Amino acid sequence: MIIVGDLNYPKDVQQVPVICKIIIKYKLFFYSHMTQQSHTPLTERRYVMPFVLITSLFFLWGFARAILDVLNKHFQAELDISITQSSFIQVTTYLGYFLMAIPAGLLINRMGYKHGVVVGLLLYAVGAFLFVPGTWTNSFSAYLVALFVIACGLVFLETAANPYATELGPSETASSRLNLSQSFNGMGSALAPIVVGGLLFSGTGADVSLPYIFMGVIVLLVAFVFSRTELPEIQIEKESLMENNLSETENYKASGLTKLRQLIQNRTFLFGLFALLCYEVSEISINSYFVNFTTGMGWLSAANASYILGLSLFIFMGGRFVGSWIMRRVPAERVLYWCACGTVLSIALLLLNSQLSIFNYNISLVLLIANYFFEAIMFPTIFSLTLHGLGSLTKSASSLLMMTPVGGCGFLLMALLADYSGSLVLPFLIPLAGYVVVFIFARSKIIDGSVSV
Repeated sequence: MIIVGDLNYPKDVQQVPVICKIIIKYKLFFYSHMTQQSHTPLTERRYVMPFVLITSLFFLWGFARAILDVLNKHFQAELDISITQSSFIQVTTYLGYFLMAIPAGLLINRMGYKHGVVVGLLLYAVGAFLFVPGTWTNSFSAYLVALFVIACGLVFLETAANPYATELGPSETASSRLNLSQSFNGMGSALAPIVVGGLLFSGTGADVSLPYIFMGVIVLLVAFVFSRTELPEIQIEKESLMENNLSETENYKASGLTKLRQLIQNRTFLFGLFALLCYEVSEISINSYFVNFTTGMGWLSAANASYILGLSLFIFMGGRFVGSWIMRRVPAERVLYWCACGTVLSIALLLLNSQLSIFNYNISLVLLIANYFFEAIMFPTIFSLTLHGLGSLTKSASSLLMMTPVGGCGFLLMALLADYSGSLVLPFLIPLAGYVVVFIFARSKIIDGSVSV
């Protein structure tokens, strides 16, 4: 037998079904990561399996969101539309996040994390299968409807999974734990442009509905697994309730709207919400603009640009793994501060070099890719720092934080600036401004927490 703590696994893996082999490998990986030498464990032994299952969701929505960056360029060619018109792919998707975030939070408050996940997966599957009639009609509007339904499903997944991951263990390692889960989000994001971009830009006239049919089937299977699995519902500690002026009895009576009102009056939470929104504007806009920018500048073909985007997102994923490891030893605020410095510097130099041609285009491309490494830890770190200490308000706070992907509509501003200014470089001023806000947020957290830079 292979023994890890009190978890026993058959040594002869040939005797174990394939699904069990995968679960065993995941358990061994996560448990070894959790039991590295550290004063505080990443999670507790009883939460290993829930943590593995929840982390699988991060991969699924990362894949779904990264496909948008390929669809953008694909629909420009297939439907003969401009960058501004194709940006409504992002606008429609992230508008779904904005509109559904609070309803999703209220329903998860009532139903619990598990049922929220199942509802999200079912909506995800329905939206994916709607790509089939979209292909029949070849209507841009039909595709947008399908993407909106998928977005509604993703809101449920993210609203449930992000705070749930932070609560599956000690609060001291919440940022590290969420960064580890978000690393698999990066893996899904990295594979999507490589796999789907390779298919759509292959010149074979591949059907855009094929990857969505495959995704729909996988998501339904995952929904079935979740519906048959017992997941612990995290109990709110009494101290957290007291911090928010609620007794345990009052907590159950408090309506979702009451909790939202309390959050709106919390200045620290509002700053974190704004910082996360600015990060989403920057990150999603750059992803969506990547293929348009590199092809428009004449640096890469559409197929090669999608592969380089995939490579960049693998670097992004690696950045989250590295960040998760570093934050077990270094305060999350300090890591966020230096990463914000890196993003501001990368995009500022990209603007200068591309505008003034100080170096050749390879330097600009390297700076753009480097930005993916620096920004990797931002979402989970801002998210967990903003949720810290909210106790009974955590689920409601999460639903508000999950409105921030509406920042993806910032790509519309980049597209308008590109189409009407005639410059493909100037639009990067928008993500640069977003990273500056993240820098200010990180600096304020260092000051508040008395953490040295």
